[in-house]
Amino acid sequence: MIEDKNQQRTSLADLGEFGLIDHLTKHIEITQKSTVKGIGDDAAVLDFKSKQVVVSTDLLVEHVHFDLSYMPLKHLGYKAIMVNLSDIYAMNASATQVTVSIAVSNRFPLEAIEELYTGFEAAAKLYNVDIVGGDTTSSTTGLIISVTAIGEVNQKDVVYRNGAKPNDLLVVSGDLGAAYMGFQVLQREKEVFKVNPNNQPDLDPYTYIVERQLKPEARKDIVKLLKDLKVKPTSMIDISDGLSSEIIHLCKQSNVGAELYENKIPLDPQVISTCEEFNVDSTTIALNGGEDYELLMTISQDDFPKIKGNPNLTVIGYITEKERGMHLVTRGETLVPIIAKGWNALKDQ
Repeated sequence: MIEDKNQQRTSLADLGEFGLIDHLTKHIEITQKSTVKGIGDDAAVLDFKSKQVVVSTDLLVEHVHFDLSYMPLKHLGYKAIMVNLSDIYAMNASATQVTVSIAVSNRFPLEAIEELYTGFEAAAKLYNVDIVGGDTTSSTTGLIISVTAIGEVNQKDVVYRNGAKPNDLLVVSGDLGAAYMGFQVLQREKEVFKVNPNNQPDLDPYTYIVERQLKPEARKDIVKLLKDLKVKPTSMIDISDGLSSEIIHLCKQSNVGAELYENKIPLDPQVISTCEEFNVDSTTIALNGGEDYELLMTISQDDFPKIKGNPNLTVIGYITEKERGMHLVTRGETLVPIIAKGWNALKDQ
């Protein structure tokens, strides 16, 4: 939250658009066999041979999706890639390439954009995807990032949102609610800092949840785990807008209902303690928080023995007939209708 006033600042105008692109992309390496031509021509050339191609894109806008008062630019670059890779993995696919476009205002020097690209490149290298193109332009409203992710999948392996059947199990990876509570902690510390800039935030008690907000990880490992276990989900979606919203998406696309058990929702102890500190209900946070980038899936009951006891996967409910609706079964065994209260990017936040 404290800016170094003596840092070097190189104006982007001094480089020009093409000079900036050359500068930012000079260290990018190509590793995917499907990348025939990456950066350096009018378009990238990709060859996926007999596989199907999966494409997803996301837009991140300053003051809507991120706050640079506490989001380091390197982390932002990393997160921008993760947000998109998560959608590819939700199709049971392998991510192979990304394109990255940015619009920046003149308040950002070259060194700031270098930090952003360091995050892009770190994520691409760790998840073995090629950065094969993009664009840069000026902005009058701050920083805007657009990432398109590309992946590949065998036709027999692709998983959609519309395949859930009654009696399928509702399964989630990881734990939920941490990213949202990390956001709440960062927002609180920002307000404290604005009142007293000499008061440095103590984030040590919140390490896990803050990292889940600032540096999330897409669940590439779950796609591999499912393959190793010989489990193909009947439907799948990534949890970006909150568990309740994603359950509704799956049910509507599959024309089914669902029962979700409150006492089965996986929560990290740090989420529970922070919810108590903020006097908010942990179940509400898990249902509506968003930005967890875990995978929500349905699987056949025949596959339950293959995932039983696996620490990465939790059965949280099951699919019902559409007529029964979508409900949360509370700890007191009361049925409460599931409604979408998650993130809405088109609503004033």
